[in-house]
Amino acid sequence: MPAAIENRQRRVPIELARMARAAGRALGALGRPAGLVEIAIVDDAEIRRLNARHRGIGRRTDVLAFPLETPDTPVPLVGQIVISADAARRQATRLGVPLALELDLLVTHGTLHLVGWDDRDPVEADLMHRRERDILQDAPARLWKGLLAHE
Repeated sequence: MPAAIENRQRRVPIELARMARAAGRALGALGRPAGLVEIAIVDDAEIRRLNARHRGIGRRTDVLAFPLETPDTPVPLVGQIVISADAARRQATRLGVPLALELDLLVTHGTLHLVGWDDRDPVEADLMHRRERDILQDAPARLWKGLLAHE
């Protein structure tokens, strides 16, 4: 199984099996089919606390990624992803896409972060979003609307 998922919130219904498939698809596309990610689904309050504690940013976000892999560690654990179900629902509603599709994107985005992709620089963000589009082949382009400054 490519993902161990813990749903720590109750307001937003989550399809855990679909999220596991999204993680497996992303890991496979990145050449890591034997990899494992741990995913925690939380609410806005919890992700705000985690963002403040680990990144020094006292506001909510949609996804956090914590790489755990080291070059000399043979274990398949790639890292941990934390996703705000509240943020995913807001973003899906704003874009007019199913919540499950937005969660596919967040799992994919988090997995890319785990293996070293970065989106802080606009050029790198564009490359990262192109890779997400490659992995989520059938997803509508509006899923990425507003993610880059020039959009």
